[in-house]
Amino acid sequence: MKPTSLSDIDQDTMLSQVIAWSRINTGTANLDGLARQIDVLAEAFSALPGEIEYVDPAPVTVVNASGEEVEKPHGKHMVLRVRPTANRRILLTGHMDTVFPKDYFFQDVTWLEDGVLGGPGVADMKGGIAVMLHALMAFERGAGAGSLGYDVLLNSDEETGSLASAGLIAELARGKLAALTYEPAALPDGTLAHARGGSGNYSVIITGQSAHAGRNPDDGRNAIVAAADLAVRLKAMHCPDISVNPAKIEGGSANNVVPDHAILRFNIRPQSIEAGEKFERDLKQLLVSIETAHEVSTHTHGGVSRPPKPVDEKAQKLFDLVRECGAELGQTIKWKSTGGVCDGNNIAACGVPVVDTMGVRGGSIHSPQEFMITESLAERAALSARVIQRLDEGAIS
Repeated sequence: MKPTSLSDIDQDTMLSQVIAWSRINTGTANLDGLARQIDVLAEAFSALPGEIEYVDPAPVTVVNASGEEVEKPHGKHMVLRVRPTANRRILLTGHMDTVFPKDYFFQDVTWLEDGVLGGPGVADMKGGIAVMLHALMAFERGAGAGSLGYDVLLNSDEETGSLASAGLIAELARGKLAALTYEPAALPDGTLAHARGGSGNYSVIITGQSAHAGRNPDDGRNAIVAAADLAVRLKAMHCPDISVNPAKIEGGSANNVVPDHAILRFNIRPQSIEAGEKFERDLKQLLVSIETAHEVSTHTHGGVSRPPKPVDEKAQKLFDLVRECGAELGQTIKWKSTGGVCDGNNIAACGVPVVDTMGVRGGSIHSPQEFMITESLAERAALSARVIQRLDEGAIS
């Protein structure tokens, strides 16, 4: 099959779609914005064969400021299934949500310079969704398309850890030959993310004993002090194998009251599954020590939601294939390991080889300086289309 070229890709339509999609606020908590976005995306993806389904989010609980576990609502996820009975099938994933809430000032797109568009989600990852869509459209137009089946997942909660879609990701990954995820390139030159560490978010609820700070302070058990001690000890566990970041302490009361309630929230980034498992064991021992030293009780919520993503032999073959396809199109493809996480971590944990930075070239994601290099829309769509063609031809067995 002839490789897809840039002339086969409708760059102008892609750019118009990204601008329109980025003007819809889809912060993870903006359910109205996500509902609007999923309808728009479903209409766009209806250009492909197959059935589109809206999937309800799985229940997710969080710890509120009072230390109570409450359910957190999420938007629906979109799934497109094409040729579901095909013997050889792949998975393509992306996310609708961004990190920018609906009341944040960064809400519209602007041209930063010729060929460089700034805006919320232009790179992460509404540009990536356009790349995925137009790559699949080019593949379907090609001679011979029809033997390879695929599922497309666009979830609504990637930016907060995909807790409401993790089960769906695992379900769709099952039995797949390979997977492509459309996070932006790791560097503006198009470098791919290779191996990744993992990530986990925790909330530790600490319950002490209140007392009057002047009359009988020694009768109190200060939950804030216990939380501060825990934060310091957690930070001391930081090492090359695992990053530990105490991020926030909540709780307390009036200045004349010994506080009986505190919540410590922290994140870890294990570089291996073994490092994450060791941290869990060490954390249990540390909490016993905190409880004993401060005469408080603790309750832990959360854990590792994104396992580390090593690159095994199967995954490396997929990276090599992407590089070969890039060379056919005059694109130099490189990769590097990174500390970031995404749905590629979840897919790799299912034993499916994945390249998870097939989206646009850009940068400064998760900030008001986010930008996309517009010529990369057609460039990366052509790259993906060729990779999918090669997978259809049996490049990976």
